[in-house]
Amino acid sequence: MIDKEIFKFAFDTKNFGFLKNYTHFSKSKKSICGDEMKIYLIIKNNKIKEFKYDLNACVYCQASLSLISKVSKNKSVKKVKIFIEKAETFFDNKNNSFIKDWKVFQKIMNKKNVSRKECLMLPLKTTLKAFNN
Repeated sequence: MIDKEIFKFAFDTKNFGFLKNYTHFSKSKKSICGDEMKIYLIIKNNKIKEFKYDLNACVYCQASLSLISKVSKNKSVKKVKIFIEKAETFFDNKNNSFIKDWKVFQKIMNKKNVSRKECLMLPLKTTLKAFNN
């Protein structure tokens, strides 16, 4: 059964949409299930000023992408990169030390959702890819 928190985050579409004057962009498609997304960022002075996305994906991808788009705004690229690099470890419950700013991810990135780890990580990996484009 899908956790109510997943739906809550997935249906928060405040950052859904296209960003015309983006400075960074990436897209990903998971060949196994067809989940796909596009990420548009405006980065100024190494901070994420705007984050929009477009996606056709499962509720887990939607929840993760909605959260990363919301939480990463006004944060440095470096801080977001550090979080994303550590995120894979959050599913094993050995490392539950979510930094204050990222604590909300604890609600979806946990042992209970380990079977959907790839879905939850795809938006983070796509965001990381955008920093390099």
